[in-house]
Amino acid sequence: MFENTVPTYGDPIRSVHITNYYHESSGGVKSNYDRLLLAANRHERYVSLIVPGEEDRMEKVGDFGKIYYVAAKPAPFFDRRYRLMLPWHFLKHGTPIRKILLTERPQMIEIYDNYALTYLAGMSRMGHFERLGRPMFVYFTGERFDTIFKSFVANGRFGTWFSRRLMGNYNLPMFDFYIANSPYVAEELFESVGSEYNPRRFERFFDSCWDFFKAVKVPFEDRVAVCPRGVDTEFFTPDRRSETRRKAICREAGVPDTAKLLLSSTRLSPEKNVEFLPEMFEELMRTSDVDFRFLVAGDGPRSEWLRQQAERRFPGKMVLVGHLDKDDLADHYANVDVFVHPNPREPFGNVGLEAMASGAALVVPNSGGVLTYANESNAWTVGPTPESFAAAVFDAVTNPELRSSKIAGAIETARQNNDEQAMGRLLQTYDCMYEEFTQNPAFLHADQRKPGKLKLDYDLDSERLD
Repeated sequence: MFENTVPTYGDPIRSVHITNYYHESSGGVKSNYDRLLLAANRHERYVSLIVPGEEDRMEKVGDFGKIYYVAAKPAPFFDRRYRLMLPWHFLKHGTPIRKILLTERPQMIEIYDNYALTYLAGMSRMGHFERLGRPMFVYFTGERFDTIFKSFVANGRFGTWFSRRLMGNYNLPMFDFYIANSPYVAEELFESVGSEYNPRRFERFFDSCWDFFKAVKVPFEDRVAVCPRGVDTEFFTPDRRSETRRKAICREAGVPDTAKLLLSSTRLSPEKNVEFLPEMFEELMRTSDVDFRFLVAGDGPRSEWLRQQAERRFPGKMVLVGHLDKDDLADHYANVDVFVHPNPREPFGNVGLEAMASGAALVVPNSGGVLTYANESNAWTVGPTPESFAAAVFDAVTNPELRSSKIAGAIETARQNNDEQAMGRLLQTYDCMYEEFTQNPAFLHADQRKPGKLKLDYDLDSERLD
């Protein structure tokens, strides 16, 4: 893993961060990049985002931050609330992303995307964007590609095989450094590259891909860093708890204020395991005589399905409250009894950390990126089954001594992972990577090699699925 040490050079680097996962009204990616822009202004370093939007425009964020919106069409699948910048936004001279990069002249370009934008790094490394010079390219990943692919396209052994081949043969060789938001997400990087995880891989083709993209001859494991996200503990706080606000939340949802309130907030999409929520709630109602009411916040492609399930199976008890803005969400966290996060493959789970900071009892699976911050001292971490979750929720509302202890631990955990500390670690990681990039000749010399010849007659039948 990449060693984060204090850099010795002078001025902060100028960076550009490009992603398709930024939605103007909500989402963990937006929250994290908004925090990065605030940190940029605190630390007086130039940071720009390039994200999709309805039209081309630029928005300044303080004296040091910018958001460039590139006109892009809605995503044709997955979630049409999001827009997609595609290769034709950067492949040719005069395209929008090229113009922005030539205006900003960054020393570092971070790409947070697994699909349409990664080739920008490869194109530049292979000499097809010479006017840009040679910035450092960082691959940021806040999700596992295999989770998305298996949720929407193909599960099982083929899903694993295809995900590792796309990541290992195509995405990863184009970058200098890699940052994951949790150890769980970082595991996919190593699983995609390491031969020990791919015993039947066609090694000659794998090596040809890395040669073709002029991959750096520095050990892969020395170029990977894990930088968990933080939480705004001044905004998400137990101080928001009040009987008045709790009664208002119950009134707006149409539930009695004497009930025990559960809350889940996530994108209502297959990869978030939202199908688990009604199964867990049914088990909870079957095994308990406590008056539970379940508020589900969020939107997405499975929202209508979930609404129908709630109306048919739990009328008046499971209520979809839709998208909540940041202020409303913070009030809900602080005034419910239990926050439930259902996804055993969650990359990190900002909402879980926000709920902890707000003083809610937290129930999460005992797997995935939530374990970056959740453990037995500050949460209920249980097997991802309806029975285990129902038992944990019941324990969280009927065991006051344990509840108080875990909530106190959760608030302390959140304070130790606040925004300022997390963003400080991330900025320091960028700087340390850039120092290594400029001082180690292996990085710049990689671009002087001629690209290898891909064996395009590669026979898939010669490689068995793992």
